[in-house]
Amino acid sequence: MTAAAAPHRDPATPAVIELRRASFGYGERPVLVDADLVVHPGEIVAVVGPNGSGKSTLMKGLLGLNERIAGEVTLFGVPGHELHDRARIGYVPQRHTLSASVRATAEEIVSTGRLPRLGWLGRLRATDRQVVARSLEVVGLADRAATEVSTLSGGQQRRVLIARALAGQPEVLVMDEPTAGVDAASQHVLADVLERLVDRGVTMLIVTHELGALERLLTRIVVVDGGRIRFDGTPSAYAAARDRVHHDHDSHHHDDELHGDGGGVPHGPLDAMRDRRTR
Repeated sequence: MTAAAAPHRDPATPAVIELRRASFGYGERPVLVDADLVVHPGEIVAVVGPNGSGKSTLMKGLLGLNERIAGEVTLFGVPGHELHDRARIGYVPQRHTLSASVRATAEEIVSTGRLPRLGWLGRLRATDRQVVARSLEVVGLADRAATEVSTLSGGQQRRVLIARALAGQPEVLVMDEPTAGVDAASQHVLADVLERLVDRGVTMLIVTHELGALERLLTRIVVVDGGRIRFDGTPSAYAAARDRVHHDHDSHHHDDELHGDGGGVPHGPLDAMRDRRTR
């Protein structure tokens, strides 16, 4: 297993994400319990596990998108609920394709990612448009800026969502199943996109069912199953412990997470554009 080199770490720099005995769920029903996780600047961390194991609940919990039932969440050295600049964390939700009813161009979708960074007038300035253009360029879709997203392939639509998150200029990128539902070729294109982000020093936390094309980029792998973190270590340590880690876990699925959120996706700027018609 080939893995990315671990980033040089300054002991004086706080972790970008830190969970201490954190439990998350829906209402008062926990789905993920007693989670300890520390992510440092520059790390590329994959979170793997079977359907319903608690992976997405973990992601949404650190983003404040579901209930924190117990424990602590610290982001950039401050309690999660006290972090006012939420744009420091970019989120790419689990979404196989964009709705066919979305009538907007790739550039318009990516522009919504600038909303947290706009001034009091709420209008895109020249600098904002430059950031949007660069975000599309990073994901390899500069030539598709004026194309309606409904006509793009699934892999291209996934890259549009990544570009939308990048438009907020985040320090950390959290992605939920970025390679799910796309063919092998598209997965490798997405991996190349993420490699460009690695070169730019973006910290990433990636939920995935399988490592596949992302494997070469990773500095750590976290295994979630049965609502708990079962393993957290380097790719080489994971390769050595894979059989033990997954023993008696991969043969079944846990339904708590799937039932907990109804399979929905949090509403965001994109959803408000569903009925929009381009001029």
